[in-house]
Amino acid sequence: MKQKIILLMAALILAGCAEQPPKHTISLVTSTPEKMPSPPVAPTGTYGNFIHDSANIYGIDENLVKAIIKVESGFNPSAVSRSNAIGLMQLKAETAGRDAYRYKGRYGQPSSFELKDPEVNIDLGTAYLGIIKRQLAGISDQQTLRYAIIVSYVNGTGALLRTFSSDKDEAIARINDMTPEQFYRYVQTRHPAAQAPRYLWKVNTAYLAMR
Repeated sequence: MKQKIILLMAALILAGCAEQPPKHTISLVTSTPEKMPSPPVAPTGTYGNFIHDSANIYGIDENLVKAIIKVESGFNPSAVSRSNAIGLMQLKAETAGRDAYRYKGRYGQPSSFELKDPEVNIDLGTAYLGIIKRQLAGISDQQTLRYAIIVSYVNGTGALLRTFSSDKDEAIARINDMTPEQFYRYVQTRHPAAQAPRYLWKVNTAYLAMR
């Protein structure tokens, strides 16, 4: 009888052990799975696809376009200034708008309706940045070039270059003799337009925040 009881207890113990999961199961469940490669990230943010496409077409830094939009309109496509600059990138139809039209091989100038369309406004505004970049071709340092593009967007390349020399090539050469920091300080103290130093600071601050 005792032998039967012992055998029965042994059987129950073995059955109980069989129901317990193997110890290594816990480590398999809690271990970190192998990280798979991430898929390409699509453009994000307000009007991200329009900005991405236009920046690629005209060879402009996407974050620079975003920074200018933030400073110019706060991403409001219906914004209109007292001087009738319109839309996200605050373009004037008869100046930057007309120049961008010509750059794209079109005649005339954009309408107010067109400039309030986010896709059109971003395309024309980025095209205008492309014009500026071409006019400043020869500036070798990319950071300095970014500063120069920002200042020229608000006051034109002519006003900027004339602070260095009446001769364009000489002006570019003098800019290339400067560090980005020296160029930045030069604009802050020597640019003839009162809003230029402030605009450079605001756009550059927004640009750095978006990187």
